[in-house]
Amino acid sequence: MANVRARIELKVGQRSNIPAEMLSFEGLETEKEHVAVIFNHADKNQTSPLVRMHSECLTGDVFHSSRCDCGEQLEETINRMSESGGIILYLRQEGRGIGLYNKLDAYELQSQGMNTYEANNHLGFGDDLRDFKEAAQMLEALGLSKIKLVTNNPKKIEDIQNYGIELESVVNTHAHIKQGNEHYLKAKAAHGHKLDLDE
Repeated sequence: MANVRARIELKVGQRSNIPAEMLSFEGLETEKEHVAVIFNHADKNQTSPLVRMHSECLTGDVFHSSRCDCGEQLEETINRMSESGGIILYLRQEGRGIGLYNKLDAYELQSQGMNTYEANNHLGFGDDLRDFKEAAQMLEALGLSKIKLVTNNPKKIEDIQNYGIELESVVNTHAHIKQGNEHYLKAKAAHGHKLDLDE
């Protein structure tokens, strides 16, 4: 059973001016160092808070890579939750679960014309190896069983419900189109992601 290990206050966002709390956990099965970032005490003040399960993306979140939209989705969510409250579960499963080095290998294949899924498959991986069981355990450790999920990804919706979390609603993020990620976003849309590529 997962439990909250520690809770600290800090400021986040691109300008580091948004108050939040960061929580660590113990008792997670894989012992990966997942964290929760909580805005406006949403775990205590809301019975069904906004929640985003955001998988680590070093290239996008930290270095603002042109290859994906992860950093933009994260920043959009931080800004939204700074107003309405909410919880980001930051999950250590880089590259849809294949790891950083394999993701960089997939980038090389994408440079040769494959899309993101084709590249992962060529390397011997499935379309998406992520598992959201520990995200559900983190929510349970926070005393939450019902959420509003911030995602465009049907796998996240299905997985979190299969692990016993009730969804009050699903909130989509914008399609963050920029030079270099159009092919990536089209591939995601073709795999069922709810993206309005005309916005």
